[in-house]
Amino acid sequence: MTLLTGRVALITGAGGGVGRGIALRFAQEGAAVALHCRTAVEAARALAAEIGETGERAVVLPAADLTAEDECRRLVAQAAEWGDGRLDALVNNAGIQPVQALEGMTAADWRAVVDTNLTSVFACTQAAAEVMRGHGGGSITHIASVEARMPAPAHAHYSASKAAVMMHARAAAQEYGPYGIRVNTVSPGLIEREGLAEAWPEGVRRWREAVAVGRLGRPEDVGDACVFLASPLASWVTGHDLVVDGGATARPTW
Repeated sequence: MTLLTGRVALITGAGGGVGRGIALRFAQEGAAVALHCRTAVEAARALAAEIGETGERAVVLPAADLTAEDECRRLVAQAAEWGDGRLDALVNNAGIQPVQALEGMTAADWRAVVDTNLTSVFACTQAAAEVMRGHGGGSITHIASVEARMPAPAHAHYSASKAAVMMHARAAAQEYGPYGIRVNTVSPGLIEREGLAEAWPEGVRRWREAVAVGRLGRPEDVGDACVFLASPLASWVTGHDLVVDGGATARPTW
């Protein structure tokens, strides 16, 4: 028996690096994994095939625009149907992180980030909770960010959306708790991805200097945190933000 044997999980944004790491760790712990992606369809299909080769179940669901409430509901319904009516875990990972200064930012620019990063979390969570409460509860995890507490320049819309994601989880934990549904957030620091060091060498250098454990994060580090929160090991953990940043935010600022 592994931590998530017999459970059905939906991972949004599973075509990207962090989403892939989360989905792989869920499958390795025995969960059947429904994968959502909007654009990286081939990457998601390759991931589903990789999971299938290990003997676990995975499916790529039809692309859904999570800025639209009805598509969020459709996605959750499809995941539950694939899971024979069950949905035990949802990881709200889909999101965007554009770089744009406040000066010159339009309301449309702001809404694009907020709708993708926050409104999608609200709608997917609401739909998933309706399914989960029908079979004894479940776990919902939002991917937030260390920038929810420590905003970076030109990330005002992103940081604000992630701070709101954290508050949504705390509020939802209170309201859904009586139904056995736990809601938490995971706040990653900088996660390694292909080409990052070349695209942002100075930022990567600063992060490595700030991180207590001496390396950037890996997608599986975020996956481990999500598995823990979805597992019986976290049965009394809800409304919590689990920071996964190698100790960067523990560094003194003076």
